[in-house]
Amino acid sequence: MNQTLEGHSGAVQVIAWNDHHQKLTTSDQHGLIIVWMLYKGSWYEEMINNRNKSVVRGMKWNAEGGKICIVYEDGAVIVGSVDGNRLWGKELKGVNLSCVEWSPDGRTILFGTTKKEIHVYDAAGNFCSKMNLQCLENVTEVVKLVGITWYNGAEGYAEQECPCLAVCFDVGRMQIMKAESDDGPVLIDTGMQVMCIRWNHTGTVLAVAGSQIFPASGDSSKEWNVVQFYSPFGEHLRSLKVPGKQLHMCAWEGSSLRISLAVDSFIYFANVRPDYKWGYCSNTVVFAYTKPGRVEHVVVFWDVKSNDRIVKYVKHVMLIASCGDHCVIVSKTDDASGQSILILFNSIGTPMDTKYIDLEPVHVALSHTHVVAVSRTAIYTWQFKSPKKLTALEMIHGAGKRGKESREKVFHVDDVPSGAGDAGQLDFRRAQASTRDMICCACISDRVLVVGRESGTLQVHFSFACFGNETRGQLPA
Repeated sequence: MNQTLEGHSGAVQVIAWNDHHQKLTTSDQHGLIIVWMLYKGSWYEEMINNRNKSVVRGMKWNAEGGKICIVYEDGAVIVGSVDGNRLWGKELKGVNLSCVEWSPDGRTILFGTTKKEIHVYDAAGNFCSKMNLQCLENVTEVVKLVGITWYNGAEGYAEQECPCLAVCFDVGRMQIMKAESDDGPVLIDTGMQVMCIRWNHTGTVLAVAGSQIFPASGDSSKEWNVVQFYSPFGEHLRSLKVPGKQLHMCAWEGSSLRISLAVDSFIYFANVRPDYKWGYCSNTVVFAYTKPGRVEHVVVFWDVKSNDRIVKYVKHVMLIASCGDHCVIVSKTDDASGQSILILFNSIGTPMDTKYIDLEPVHVALSHTHVVAVSRTAIYTWQFKSPKKLTALEMIHGAGKRGKESREKVFHVDDVPSGAGDAGQLDFRRAQASTRDMICCACISDRVLVVGRESGTLQVHFSFACFGNETRGQLPA
């Protein structure tokens, strides 16, 4: 449908959408608030309100869509119900408000002020505390709060106790917290001039929109509109440059497969390809997803020929890779050891073997004989043996009696292993040393291991079971 909503006499400045009740709330530069409802295919004014004292700086419906909180620039706060009743109001003395956010359970309200503070109140309007903004340490210049966004958990969480509350300032300083009282937030300096931040619908990707200065030819530089994408744990996922003079706002599509960007007088749409956790082995699709109310990931083994499905529950799934008749799932341990778990499955979901490693893999690859897991600085390989290839004697005495020395190896990406002198050594301490050129990707065949580094260097290991015959090449810029 295409309908012009007439009712405001000034520029519309704040918009809030109620997904549960399909209602639109708008406010203009004069402080007029209109709630619009859809009736028989057309939009009509359902309610109108105007304090005639100040302008609205923020409006937010709670996760269930039953309450709306409206904050005015002069410190006034109004909380009302979806049917138009005023539940309570409050005047915050000496405070100029800029934005508002509900907690997922609707028990807490966060008020952002123009003095780089965030005040925490309960749902009845009682003051609780001020948020500890560690991201502003050592910041002396005047800053502006540009966003408070709290993922509501409707689609489950990527991990147990996953950070879901993001706070960002215009100078690019941001922190992501587990809750409003989290004393150990994820701190990020985006290096941007930020305009807005938005979670996707699963709380796995945070979009940060604004502008950033990039080096150009010679000693010159150029400012670009850019959207940076982060994980809840602060890992930078992607950057997207956008043409135009000024990027003002961004918003996700409901399924998070597209993002819209308001630039000047235009709206740009960008397709988003999520990093799904999945693989295909022996006519079986293996995929993992989160489910509301469950701590574990749901891992499904779906035989596409027989249409049989086998469901497993695995905590902290990080990566999945597959090849031939097997797949490997990488997860994290529950304890504070920092170890990762590599679990080898067959196509019907039966665990074949498990390894614990002192690395945090960012990529995993699988061949018919090897599992390769790489962190940012190290490469780990595990040579496994398929039950189909076991001899009768090995079946009786147990597979894999060759010893750990010949089956697992680990080395730092800057080392040049010969394959002869380092057999049997699993020195994870050396593997955790830093490097100037991080690993960004890896892939394998049955004979070759290829590791890509951020500088464009490709390391190719032939007969990689012993890490011999290494070749390095540089990709063109």
